[in-house]
Amino acid sequence: MELNPVMAILGRRLRLAVIGGGAGSFIGAMHRQAARLDDRYEIVTGILSSDSEKSKQTALQLGFAPDRLYSNVQEMLAAESNRKDGADVVAIMTPNDSHFEYSMAALDHGFDVICDKPMTNTLEEANALHKKVQETGLIFCLTHNYTGYPMIRQAKAMVEDGQLGTIRLIQVEYVQGGKADEEKPVPAILPWKYDPTRGGPSLVMGDIGTHAHNLTRFITGLELDEVSAEVGTIVPGRLVHDFAGALLRFKNGARGNFWVTQAAAGVENCLRIRISGTKGTLEWMQEFPQALTFKPLHGPSQNRTPNGSGTLPLSARSSRIVAGHPEGFHEGFANIYSDAAEAISARRAGTTANPLALYFPNSLDGLLGVRFVASVIESSNANGKWTKC
Repeated sequence: MELNPVMAILGRRLRLAVIGGGAGSFIGAMHRQAARLDDRYEIVTGILSSDSEKSKQTALQLGFAPDRLYSNVQEMLAAESNRKDGADVVAIMTPNDSHFEYSMAALDHGFDVICDKPMTNTLEEANALHKKVQETGLIFCLTHNYTGYPMIRQAKAMVEDGQLGTIRLIQVEYVQGGKADEEKPVPAILPWKYDPTRGGPSLVMGDIGTHAHNLTRFITGLELDEVSAEVGTIVPGRLVHDFAGALLRFKNGARGNFWVTQAAAGVENCLRIRISGTKGTLEWMQEFPQALTFKPLHGPSQNRTPNGSGTLPLSARSSRIVAGHPEGFHEGFANIYSDAAEAISARRAGTTANPLALYFPNSLDGLLGVRFVASVIESSNANGKWTKC
């Protein structure tokens, strides 16, 4: 990784306020660790729970100053926007139904935003939020963290470099087994992911389907035209979607296959993609993230590794250590935060960011992800009818 460009541009770290991610939250800890890994942010305040007292207790445990303990999000945004040393950026890691509300409020107060995926629960909200980002000119970063992996960035750079030729075929799957158990009796109060109002219209699509969709677009640069899909429930008695499959048609004429599930017994976290062009094929799997396999049309199979032979600049800036040393989930997540920090710092200083720092997912990616979810559901409801994306 390069020397800290945020310090070079601003002379200080960016001040970050967080919303959500309190005690017991896996993704909350991941956001905070990612923000700190490359020393481009200092976390100065946050609302860590919907329970104000619990939030303040957690904030003290994280070392926030006593004069930066707030009772709710609106109080925090108003106070921080009026401080000379106020937060610059707001990171949102709450249940899906509040992403829109908190993102809009943060933008209204002049904060750049980093938000967990999916961007919103509804297409109407996604359109409104994307429009708001465009109107304000502020930075909006969506944490599709897999796009931060060095070998995913190597794959994108190889596609942009023409090493695959014209893309013809794409296969992407995201298979998990964490929800493979037979459904237990429905509790009186549903966990938010199992509540369609809070978690969105499709659990599996919002949770992992948007990742697979975003990864496909990121590497190939292609946009979807139509989808023929089925989405539903495999585990008897389950009230939310736990699988989805689709055939894909891309605007350049390429064809694709998409499959996601959280009910594959024994599988851990297998995100896998294969991209075939006129000159060769790329293959990558998240559970072995150090290896990107390139199979040229004429010649033997080749293996690319972080900072190894054949590394292209987009991948090189995403690797912190020398070849042969493992990097993974934390580092990929941190690359998204670090790139956003460089873009935010440049915007605030009125300078131009390094173009290689601008590959993080943004509000357009979020909008297209929500649109894809809506198209998959619409197609499935019409028994797999080809549906525009």
